Amino acid sequence: MDTAFLHRTLTAPGPFATVCADVSHTTENADAELELRVRAITEQLTAQGATDAAVEAVRSRLLEGEAGGRAGTLRGRAVVADAAGEVVLDSPLVDVPRTGLAVWSDQADLLPVLRQLPGRVPHLVVVTDRVGADITVVTEPGGPELDTTVEGETHEVHKVSSGDWGELHFQHRAENVWVENADRVAKVIDALAGQIGARFVLLAGEERARAVLTERVGPQVADVLVETDEGGRAAGADREPIQRRAAELVAEHEAREDAEVLQQIDAASAHGLAVTGTALVVEALRKAQVETLVLADEPDEEFLFVGGSALELGVAESDVTALGAGDPTRVPADRALLAAADGSSARVVVLPRAAMPGDIPVAAVLRYTDASTPS
Repeated sequence: MDTAFLHRTLTAPGPFATVCADVSHTTENADAELELRVRAITEQLTAQGATDAAVEAVRSRLLEGEAGGRAGTLRGRAVVADAAGEVVLDSPLVDVPRTGLAVWSDQADLLPVLRQLPGRVPHLVVVTDRVGADITVVTEPGGPELDTTVEGETHEVHKVSSGDWGELHFQHRAENVWVENADRVAKVIDALAGQIGARFVLLAGEERARAVLTERVGPQVADVLVETDEGGRAAGADREPIQRRAAELVAEHEAREDAEVLQQIDAASAHGLAVTGTALVVEALRKAQVETLVLADEPDEEFLFVGGSALELGVAESDVTALGAGDPTRVPADRALLAAADGSSARVVVLPRAAMPGDIPVAAVLRYTDASTPS
């Protein structure tokens, strides 16, 4: 993923409150249950020394779901707030957090957030009928999730079946309106899919409307189109099966992309363009050699030393002072590595620890090699 959306969080002065919270509204007592969960989080932050402003910023964001709207549909939410109470990151999570997080620290604790962010797989979800479509656009991590509606003609969309020859005109007119509406929807889908580089387009809704629409989307969308028979566009229709299918498709794409990253590491290693292990990756980051930083989702309890800039880092304090930096700071390794990736415009991939080659916590694919790069 491109970490540009994290730049503000990685470069702003700390300390920060970092929270991954369950904000789901799935029971009759949802508001009361959310209040209790948020109270527990704020008490944890306060006990760790968080400022009142930071605690209140987190509390107010997490409780937004009580007012309904889109916030009320979220299951998990990540919030990072600084000491002054400014929120520097606020993002939905793919689901209720596997492990809750409430940390007050000098640097934002971003690795647990990254491994639960949606959007690693940009895609569209389209729910259509003969009148139009509701379209959800999921972009890269840090980008907005957008909802848009395309409405076409609403008159003469129902075919008659009286058998009267005089009604034939209206039957043809109804079919023409279906096609015109599908053309409008198809143009929007083609444009949006192209803008975000959609890996898949999930199409749900009325069967006949789906059939007409699939004939009108462009070849790029047709290649990534997936249909589901569940869910519909009518008022009160259950969208949960559609959301579940979208989540399944995201998981399938993520697993495929994880495997591709590991293959990339193997292929790059054969040409000396990959390094593994903290020390070698740190050295490559210092020289801005890293194209893709690969982190395990469960890091070792390692620490690095960091100077005045993100690329002044080392495994020992002497490594940093040798670069001319004074008073290096001891920082958890994953936080220092993420900051260095941002400082050198490297991509970041977070993989399950079990998938990492040799159970290592970090690897990197390089942009170039030099005389000091290990073969």
